[in-house]
Amino acid sequence: MSLEEAFRVYTKGAAEMDGRTFGKMLKDCGVLSSSKMTAVDADLIFAKVKDKGSKKISFLQFQEALKLVAAKKGMDLQTLQQKLAAEGSEGPILTGTKADNVRFHDDKSTYTGVHKMGGPTTVDDGRVQFNDLSKFCDRSEYDIRGVKKGIIENKTGDSK
Repeated sequence: MSLEEAFRVYTKGAAEMDGRTFGKMLKDCGVLSSSKMTAVDADLIFAKVKDKGSKKISFLQFQEALKLVAAKKGMDLQTLQQKLAAEGSEGPILTGTKADNVRFHDDKSTYTGVHKMGGPTTVDDGRVQFNDLSKFCDRSEYDIRGVKKGIIENKTGDSK
């Protein structure tokens, strides 16, 4: 595979490459693994070769960037191009992370209070065939102060 084909694989067929993709390509191909070349160096080289005001580089600018990378790394340009062409042919290496269990959220044995038994419910209240809607909403009248009678009855146990 040629270097231009590897460039196209990483850019998903686009004619230009952004800085993140440039750094990702160098990292996936093992260019950034040494102390001579870091991700910051790759970002600086990318900024040096891109046009002022643009965010992406063309393939010609990519080749200029590879000359700077080879000089920074202290290796031959042909060797670097062959390495990127060979190892970049499969495209970006994409890996995800697996979410860890959150102890107090996922482990139901640590639940306390009402939620220990599954949370509040009105479905099984009285175990009758039809539940009435009075359990879901209070439709009692307001008194002169704007307080519902049903709320006072529920809190005190008295009926006024």
